Amino acid sequence: MKLFLASGNAHKVAELQELANAASLPIEIVSAKAVGGMPEVAEDTGTFVGNARKKALALRAKLPAEAWVLADDSGVCVDALGGAPGVESAYYAGPQHDSAANLAKLTAVMRDVPKGMRGAQFVCVLVVAGPAGAEEIFEGACGGELLGEPRGGAGFGYDPLFVPTGFAQSYAELGEEVKSTISHRARAWAKLAEWIKARDTR
Repeated sequence: MKLFLASGNAHKVAELQELANAASLPIEIVSAKAVGGMPEVAEDTGTFVGNARKKALALRAKLPAEAWVLADDSGVCVDALGGAPGVESAYYAGPQHDSAANLAKLTAVMRDVPKGMRGAQFVCVLVVAGPAGAEEIFEGACGGELLGEPRGGAGFGYDPLFVPTGFAQSYAELGEEVKSTISHRARAWAKLAEWIKARDTR
């Protein structure tokens, strides 16, 4: 089964393909770049589900009727900021959505927030859109807290600032092997994987 990913982000393509492989699923994750690129989508719905659905439908409009599309919308929701940056995580530092600038801004905004009040969670929503209007939604979350300063060179986005509950290392220090079992995206993917297995056994 091919799932066309509504993103040109190489990190997401690789991470989702690794999750598929780890689950022993015969799935190929295909980047939007392979079909001419991802159309411009205004992520303005105010929800992770709404934004993911818009991206899925935008890419699916470019593909054959029988194609299946996978879209992801995710972000970090910080308790002390009332859930921000949330759905604006990719654009937190401005419309250029540069990940280094986003990380630097969140670090600065949280600098004076004391330990014990730095709770946060990563949230991921996966939307699968298929033939005849078929749609499935899968959600995953990983709670934790934010560090005072970024740590670690692996991962991407806000990973160096986030320590998941039960660990002392940031997402960016844990490495992909550990992250792929506990992350918000891994948890959403686990639900998607169960759906695919059930679908294949019908």
